[in-house]
Amino acid sequence: MLSDSLGETGETVALAAISQFKPNAFKIERLPKVTTPEELRTLVRKHCGDECLFFYTLVNQPLRGEMSRLMESGVVGVDLLGPAIARLTQISGSQPTGEAGRIRRTDEGYFDRIEAMEFAVRHDDGRNPQELGQADIVLLGVSRTSKTPIAMYLAFKGWKVANVALAPGTEPPPEIYELDPRRVFGLITTVDVLHTIRTERMKELGGYVPGYADRVAIEAELAEARKVMRRIGCLVVHTDNRAVEESAQEILRHIGVGYETLD
Repeated sequence: MLSDSLGETGETVALAAISQFKPNAFKIERLPKVTTPEELRTLVRKHCGDECLFFYTLVNQPLRGEMSRLMESGVVGVDLLGPAIARLTQISGSQPTGEAGRIRRTDEGYFDRIEAMEFAVRHDDGRNPQELGQADIVLLGVSRTSKTPIAMYLAFKGWKVANVALAPGTEPPPEIYELDPRRVFGLITTVDVLHTIRTERMKELGGYVPGYADRVAIEAELAEARKVMRRIGCLVVHTDNRAVEESAQEILRHIGVGYETLD
C-alpha cells in the first residue's frame, strides 16, 4: 500500500478486497509518506516481486508520473484515487490540489468530532441524564445490545450521542420521555444472541450475576424494554448478528426522515 500520505484509505480498500479470499492469503504492508520519485523507485524495487501488487493513493503529480513509468516497466499496480479524481475533474471543471492528506486536515469538522466523542463518553450508560436534551441521538437498550459501540461510532461521525441502559425493575430517567421520539432509538436483540453473549461475558469476568444470563430472565427483560420503547414511541433497531456500522447506518437513515414504532 503506497501513499504520499498515511495510506489509511488504501489499506481500507485493500482489506475489503482481500476479505473476499481465504484467510491469510495476502499480507498487507503499508508504505506511507512517500515524498520523492527516487524514494518511490527505491521502495518499489525493494518490495517488487512476482506476487507483489501495489495499491496506491498518490495525489502528487511527480509521484503519479513515476508510478506510471514503473508500471510500464512491469510493476503491477492499482490506482485507487486517480480515476475518481479524473472523473470529478472532468464533470466539475475544477482542478485537484494534489495535496496529500487533505482528508485529515484539522478543520471545524475535526473539532466537532472530538466534541461529539467527549459527549458520548460523558453520557455513556445513563450518565448525566439531565443533559439528554443536548444529544442529537439517544440510544437505549438492555445490557449487551451494542449501545456503547454504536454510540462511539456515531460520535466519530460527529453526532452527539447518549446511551441509556434499561435494567430490569428500574425505570429509565424521566428525561427520556421528554425527548423528541425521532431522536431516540431502542436497540433490541434476540434471546439466543443475548444469552450467548452474556454467558461468555460472565466466563471472562469469572463471576456469576443472578439472572444475567438466564434465558427466562432475559425474555422478561426484553419484554420490559419493549414496553418502555412503546411508551416512548421510538424507532427500534435490531442489532442481532449485525455489525456496529450497519446498525449505525440504519439509525442515520432515519434521522429526520420519519420512523416506525414497535408494534
